[in-house]
Amino acid sequence: MKGLFKNLFKGKKTEIYFEKDISPDKSRKIKKDINENIKILNEEYFIDCDDVIVREFQVVDASGKKHKLAVVWIDGLVDKNLIQEHVIKALMIFARNRAIFHTAENFLEQVKESLITVADLKESDNFGEAVLAVLSGDTVLLIDKAEKTLIISSRGWEKRGIQEPSTEAVIHGPKDGFTETFRVNVAQVRRRIKDPNLKVKTIRLGRHTRTDVAILFIQGIANPKIVEEFLKRLDKVDVEGILDAGYLEQYIEDSWVSPFPLFRRTERPDVATAALLEGCVVLITDNTPYALIAPVTFWSLFHSAEDYYERWQIAALIRYLRFIAIFTATSAPAFYVAFVSYHPGLLPTDLALSIGATREGVPFSATIEALIMMIALELLREAGVRLPGPIGQTIGIVGGLIIGEAAVRAGIVSPIMVIIIAVNAISSFAIPSYSVAIGFRLLTFIFLILSSIAGLYGITIGYIWLTLYLSTLKSFGANYLDPFVNLDPEKMEDLMVRFPLRYMTKRPDFTHPLDETTLNKDLISKIPSGDEDVDG
Repeated sequence: MKGLFKNLFKGKKTEIYFEKDISPDKSRKIKKDINENIKILNEEYFIDCDDVIVREFQVVDASGKKHKLAVVWIDGLVDKNLIQEHVIKALMIFARNRAIFHTAENFLEQVKESLITVADLKESDNFGEAVLAVLSGDTVLLIDKAEKTLIISSRGWEKRGIQEPSTEAVIHGPKDGFTETFRVNVAQVRRRIKDPNLKVKTIRLGRHTRTDVAILFIQGIANPKIVEEFLKRLDKVDVEGILDAGYLEQYIEDSWVSPFPLFRRTERPDVATAALLEGCVVLITDNTPYALIAPVTFWSLFHSAEDYYERWQIAALIRYLRFIAIFTATSAPAFYVAFVSYHPGLLPTDLALSIGATREGVPFSATIEALIMMIALELLREAGVRLPGPIGQTIGIVGGLIIGEAAVRAGIVSPIMVIIIAVNAISSFAIPSYSVAIGFRLLTFIFLILSSIAGLYGITIGYIWLTLYLSTLKSFGANYLDPFVNLDPEKMEDLMVRFPLRYMTKRPDFTHPLDETTLNKDLISKIPSGDEDVDG
């Protein structure tokens, strides 16, 4: 079954067909005999499904005529109180006070329009839609002698409440984060953008999981070509299941060999909202407590939500510290090996003698010494993540101290190497994106190998290769190193230094937005500055 999306951009209609959208089979129709319908559900669709509940009951109208009904739902996925109070009880009580229902179709219409007191319901004439609704947490109402069924929205499974994001905590700013519930995540974005131009397109992917996936964009700002490209790539995803948005990220990204993410992951609804206002497209997936944002650039992955909640001087200082952290997280061990093994003459004499004295008695070369400490650090970091919270933190701190101290006392590594690895680890934690930090941790080993082969020349070759490689990457048409690729100073108002908000009047160029401006420049002169007197 094809799903059709029709997007209107400035009067131009764009149609995207989803060949692999997991739609229900509508060929098998609902029967008139309710007993036959129940038998088909129990023996063909829900065989050996003990969690499927079929509740049969009768309703008597004002004339005393009995009507046989049945409700079908899955235990644990529905709000039982809604079914009992607003469906079964409502039908049994209200039907007695109504007129005589001569036909099943007339009774179905009355049930739909005036007997059931639920907010959302729809009709269906086939088993495919009915079964998918039950599996999705809705309730199906079968009526004897009616060739249609009613699908009642009754989803009410247990879910995690909205909490502060664990990986993007801020001091100033909203404290709510995405959860694993699809509609809650979409609603958090919708609550922030009260504009009908915010479009939400929903499809299902995964032949077995039939996972809900939503594409969010603002019509009139987002470039329709980027939206079309999103939909085309999702159309090519044909897998058995989508358990997390990470699956989709790997299927639809531009380069699967890149160690750097070509999507931005965020647990914060305010970050997703800001990306939409910049012209990006946001991907929200069911059972995933974060959203994917594209297109992105290398520099935007180092921005934090708090950069825009603080004054611009503070934000600029913090960003500079992050870029320093990138450098030390990538090449601190490599520079140590290069200076010790190849270029000791470049060091001050006292420092060179001090390093030489601390390395006296160490049986390994500087490269092996660095590898031992780096591998030990990665093991401690991985153990800290997998263990429960308090225990993991204890392992990370105490384990690092004990292993470092024991390694120095045993003469396996030098004290300066422990300092270098500690600075390297702290710098990687300063990178706001976990996916980017993992990529730089991988580069640390590559730069270490290059420095052990050719010293500073190897490091230089590594940075040249890294720059050339990053310049070849694209994220949905956006150059990964933009705006340095085009060298346009006007596009650098929100790069390494964040300009004051009153002067940030344009959206990022890499999103190719239809509307480039965010603030009318004529209004800037009307905003009072600190040197002007404001009449009370």
